[in-house]
Amino acid sequence: MARGARVDPATLPYRRGVGIALFNREGLVFVAKRIDAPGGAWQMPQGGIDRGEKPRAAALRELAEETGIGAVEFLAESAGWLSYDLPPNLLGKAWRGRYRGQSQKWFALSFTGSDRDIDLRATAHPEFDDWRWVELARTPSMIVPFKRDLYERVAAEFAALATAPRKEGDGR
Repeated sequence: MARGARVDPATLPYRRGVGIALFNREGLVFVAKRIDAPGGAWQMPQGGIDRGEKPRAAALRELAEETGIGAVEFLAESAGWLSYDLPPNLLGKAWRGRYRGQSQKWFALSFTGSDRDIDLRATAHPEFDDWRWVELARTPSMIVPFKRDLYERVAAEFAALATAPRKEGDGR
């Protein structure tokens, strides 16, 4: 694409991706602060699906790459694919200009490990520099504005999972 050329978002596809709402035993979810975001944008783990990869496998891979976490149990999957559009200033730049946004399958997972297992430097190219456990309902206010609607839908869909604390080995 020529430098400075305007991109018509309607001509671009959505990139397929996954998102992970990782719940601890107290019913809180994991969020991490992006290294590359001015002002420190927080988000739940998420990322792209590799060619030939199934969404659930992609979610487990992304979680391990971004956080070092592998001790999880499956709780739920979003009913459908949830999408967001990039803002105009990122169109033509993010993902080398090939996508208008992302369409994600979200997974709710229960963290069965301990906080000591979390390693934001598990990969050679870390995405985060800090993390914390928060109430799921708070996540929309922590995310960049263009993903806020998607996070509201995730919070609504997985709200029941955030209410009951889980015991160790309780995959509910």
